[in-house]
Amino acid sequence: MARTSKLSPDKWNEIQRRLLEGEKIRPLAREFGIAESAVRSKISAQTAQIKTVAHQIVETERALAALPINAQINAQSLASKLRAISDNLASAAHYSALNAHKLSSLANAQIENIDEDMAGDWENLKGISVLTSMANEASKIPLGLLNANKEQIQKLEDVTSSGLKELSDHELFAIASGSS
Repeated sequence: MARTSKLSPDKWNEIQRRLLEGEKIRPLAREFGIAESAVRSKISAQTAQIKTVAHQIVETERALAALPINAQINAQSLASKLRAISDNLASAAHYSALNAHKLSSLANAQIENIDEDMAGDWENLKGISVLTSMANEASKIPLGLLNANKEQIQKLEDVTSSGLKELSDHELFAIASGSS
């Protein structure tokens, strides 16, 4: 079991914020009385992810600003529709997963009612088969969404690791603070 941190979540957030602003790990660790390794293990991976996302946001904002106003409006409208579609698909997947679970539970409850002597009771077996098939069919939507998300995450990781130019931390901080 992992030890509890001697720092509060607010202190960890402060460390992360200051790292993102360009401060170094060693002085921060010293200031907060913790090991550098604790900062690296707790924050460094997430900080790298935050920087990557921040770079993507800045690039997206630049690309959007480069479009004519009508195209910016169309892009924002399309993005809004895509978010709605994503939310609706997530809801459909959620309800389908609930249905698959319920149908599987019903099939399993029916199996419990069958003993080996009743193996010839084809009507009960057909009912169990139908419930199982329905549960499998209902699980296709959530499984498809999970697979699509997995593929999308892999694509993002491939793009990130392909060496595309990113803004430096200094450039990103200057843009974020409005002093570019």
